[in-house]
Order: sequence, then C-alpha cells, then structure tokens
Amino acid sequence: MSCLGNIIWLIFGGLVVGLGYIIGGLLLCLTIIGIPFGVQSIKLGIATFAPFGKEVVEGEHANNALRVIFNIIWLILFGWAIVVAHLVSAVVLAITIIGIPFALQHIKLIPLALFPFGRDLR
Repeated sequence: MSCLGNIIWLIFGGLVVGLGYIIGGLLLCLTIIGIPFGVQSIKLGIATFAPFGKEVVEGEHANNALRVIFNIIWLILFGWAIVVAHLVSAVVLAITIIGIPFALQHIKLIPLALFPFGRDLR
C-alpha cells in the first residue's frame, strides 16, 4: 500500500517538492557556510520523494551541541517557512477524505523540516 501511496504522492506534487528541496540544497552548497544546510535540504528532498511507510528517526547523537546550534539556525532561516508550507498543504489536503493520507504525510515531515540535523526519515 505504501508503494501505491508513494507513486500517487510523486504524481501529485511530491516530485516537484522534492526537486525544490534538492535544487535549494545545491544552491546552498555553493557557499562554504551553506554546505551543512544544503546537505540537510538535499536529505529532505530525498525523504520527500517517498514518505509513505517511513517514520522520522532520531540519530544516536542528534542532540549534541553543534547539531542543536545548526538546528536553531535552520529553524530561524529556513525551517519555519518549510513548516508553514507543510501545514498549509496538510490543511488543504485534509479537506477531502482522499487527501487525508497525504495530509498525514505532510504532518509527518514537519519534525524533520523543523530540526533536520540528527534526524532521518527511514
């Protein structure tokens, strides 16, 4: 069932969103300072391609000092806008019964969009 959900997800917007994350990540990687943030953006793009059947997993050292600082910088610069986009998409999709599973996938991606350092979608 998750395979069918992922295919429908890709057809109706997941591919565009994932490519947006990846292109943004590549642009961030053009600067030395932006490389860690670009890598996280690319990771979000890959995770966005197939969210069905996966869950957000916290890594072993997810809350060390450097990752916390990077997560705070991410939240201030990028995270809040990504979260708003996921929330708006979830609300729009939740209007119909057919869109509810897709709205839940947007909700699932919010913690990863807020604090990507030290977390993965597996």
